[in-house]
Amino acid sequence: MPPGRPTPTPSIATPDTPARRPTVRDVAERAGVSLGTVSNVLNRPEQVAARTRARVEAVVEELGFVRNASANQLRTGRHRALGLVVLDIGNPFFTEVARGAEAAAREDDCVLVLGNSDSSAEQELRNLRTLAERVDGIIVSPVDEHAEELVRLGAGATPLVLLDRRSPRGRHCSVSVDDVLGGLLAAEHLFQLGHSRLTVITGPLSLQQCADRVEGAHAAATAAGLDAKQAVRVVEVDNMTARDGRACVAELGDDVGGAVFCTNDLLALGALASLQQAGRRVGEDVALVGYDDIAFAADAAVPLSSVRQPMYELGYRACKTVLAEIAEGERHRHQQIVFQPELVIRESSRPNPVPEQ
Repeated sequence: MPPGRPTPTPSIATPDTPARRPTVRDVAERAGVSLGTVSNVLNRPEQVAARTRARVEAVVEELGFVRNASANQLRTGRHRALGLVVLDIGNPFFTEVARGAEAAAREDDCVLVLGNSDSSAEQELRNLRTLAERVDGIIVSPVDEHAEELVRLGAGATPLVLLDRRSPRGRHCSVSVDDVLGGLLAAEHLFQLGHSRLTVITGPLSLQQCADRVEGAHAAATAAGLDAKQAVRVVEVDNMTARDGRACVAELGDDVGGAVFCTNDLLALGALASLQQAGRRVGEDVALVGYDDIAFAADAAVPLSSVRQPMYELGYRACKTVLAEIAEGERHRHQQIVFQPELVIRESSRPNPVPEQ
């Protein structure tokens, strides 16, 4: 870790079974051909008889083998590259994550190739397929961690690490934050201020991060002795941008209530602007909490309370994890690394608000 950076302590879960990826030798043995024939099918298919080529290609598909075109370059040390695919490069959260990943890559004399999925599964798939044959390892913040392509890559030749998301059944390494705890911290704070009802503005609940943060809010309501379904109203928006946060609060009007939790800071900054435009005093009439603690949060017109994620460290550790998987090969054991979030309280959610009637 670069000097001067705080080092949050994550928890790590390590499955007992080592990762096993199909190799060129596995393909050759299953197809009943030589290694040279497999190499020709992958690199010079016109030199292989059609029937043999079809047999080898069928085995490649069956085993989920992914050719890594940079493998020879990696062995000779001429070139090392890693891919990073994020949900939304316009979100400062991912900008800081990318800075951490790039710093770790630079320490190992690697270059980092950035891809942006824009929360589109189709675009994510294109990015992953393009990168799989051109880089030594991939870090991805997935639209859907269960996606078939992620499962296939996880069993293939290109090491894959999930970012900001835990891996289902330990198929991949992952580096994430405990988002259920984060949602609980935000909602618990608002309930402790004296509010009995809470509006949660969230991105698509199909994103596990959002679902986990909402789950944490429900848990906080239950712990406060409230009926979670009555105490927590969830409003889902299409995109986690300031524009969506602003439009959502404008549409809700006075019905937004006296306590608002947004599942990222961009939504919260948009909510803040809309509330101020409506003449609501944020921090007095309305308590507002965001999530991520991006740099803009502290510098907002009303400094924003937020659940802090260790963004730089997430990227840094994810990069170090994929590099370790590359180096260890079949000896590698997948790890689930989980950082703990913390609540940063600022002016947008002062103590002692006006009690709700």
